[in-house]
Amino acid sequence: MPLIRPLLRHNHSIISRGKHILNKISSPRINVCAFSTSIHWAKFPMGPPDPILGLNEAYAKDVNPNKVNLGVGAYRDDTGSPYVLKCVRDAEEIIKNNNENHEYAPITGCPDFVKEAMAFAYGDDSKVLTENRVAATQTLSGTGGLRVMGELLAKFGHKHIYVPNPTWGNHIPIFGNAGLEVRKYRYYDAAKSGLDFNNLIADLKDAPEESAVLLHVCAHNPTGMDPTMEQWSQISDVVKERKLLPFFDCAYQGFASGNAPQDAAPLRMFIEEGHELALVQSFS
Repeated sequence: MPLIRPLLRHNHSIISRGKHILNKISSPRINVCAFSTSIHWAKFPMGPPDPILGLNEAYAKDVNPNKVNLGVGAYRDDTGSPYVLKCVRDAEEIIKNNNENHEYAPITGCPDFVKEAMAFAYGDDSKVLTENRVAATQTLSGTGGLRVMGELLAKFGHKHIYVPNPTWGNHIPIFGNAGLEVRKYRYYDAAKSGLDFNNLIADLKDAPEESAVLLHVCAHNPTGMDPTMEQWSQISDVVKERKLLPFFDCAYQGFASGNAPQDAAPLRMFIEEGHELALVQSFS
């Protein structure tokens, strides 16, 4: 029951010394610097435009005083600046006062962080934790966790993965670049502004046995439309019937309802019903 543990998003850069030109790849996380006459980099094409960055640029140029930026999932104050939660500030103070020595973490991450993250998702009294049945590692953010799990699935026999339609835009390139064919199951009925549950169930029933299926634990991105617990129970039954691998992405635990255990209820129900699942958590 693998558990991939993201931590934070960071910006990374690859830098060439000497005279160079800056070619910004569309990803907000990577900048590549290359010599203008380089025989190594000249044939590397620019990446496609990032729609989220485009929204941010349009927002910055918009003069409408009532504008709202929905391009990034983050808390904002009334001025549009990031709102840092008090618990985050308190945690920063605790870390600062502990005078950490910045020692290298083990290969699977900070043990205390991984332990607390597992308890946060599964619950302190979860049998899979008390029986030491969860393999867990810390990765770099949600994107890192998804990529690691995608490659793990591809390496050990999975050829494809089913994702909801629609889903977070980055799910598709992440899994594709990890070596998986990305297939979709119906999820949202735009005409009715609601969950397309009957077709969701039908598509899962049509999926080949032992397929990996991505499920959003709560606060489905981008629709915000989550199944009820009764519907989750029916999804669980189909997943069992078809011997599917439930792969949960948990990015907003605590932010959907304001109650972290309540938001984790679908995941914990799948555990109680005996599923051997995968989970990616992120806190960024």
